[in-house]
Amino acid sequence: MAVDVHTMDLKLVREADGLAVDLLPLQGLWTETQYLTLTDQTSHLIEFTDGVIEVLPMPTDKHQAISQYLFLALLALIQRIGGKVQYAPLRIQIREGKFREPDLLVVRDAHDPRRQNRFWLGADLVVEIVSPDDSERDTKVKRADYAEIGIPEYWIVNPEDETIAVLTLAGSVYREHGLFLRGMTASSALLAGFAVTVDAVFDVS
Repeated sequence: MAVDVHTMDLKLVREADGLAVDLLPLQGLWTETQYLTLTDQTSHLIEFTDGVIEVLPMPTDKHQAISQYLFLALLALIQRIGGKVQYAPLRIQIREGKFREPDLLVVRDAHDPRRQNRFWLGADLVVEIVSPDDSERDTKVKRADYAEIGIPEYWIVNPEDETIAVLTLAGSVYREHGLFLRGMTASSALLAGFAVTVDAVFDVS
């Protein structure tokens, strides 16, 4: 089964027989159970908010290279402290009726009860690599979502302007720990000793 999305089309395609079902009329009517069932059956990144599903763009090679670099950098530290780092596709529930799929998710304790098998109920740190199709999804919408669930640190990695914004939760909103440009080293406020050079992140191939 594959999921295909166009500007005004949302269709479910079963490759075996070429069946295409127009899902656009169902927007706003999806249940959480239907969303979970759908995402159990596809490798596409699909997010869900109050009955509406959003099919995210297929990651590019550059996106995946950046994700891999950051994952391996985090893994080296997280394994030493007994935590866990995972990568998309893996759902995180913001609240009942809302799910996101961050590029990377971290908990400092691998036995954290928020780390559920089917989806996580929270995280200590999440990373999003900004998609060029809709930068505000990662810089504004998800910023509010991750603050809503109380994730202490949020990294926004933007390949377009080659910046890394590290945000820390202050009450119910994020404050900027740092906006890191080329020639600088991006550091975590939450994870002592975790830092990556901006040049290394964006020069990865």
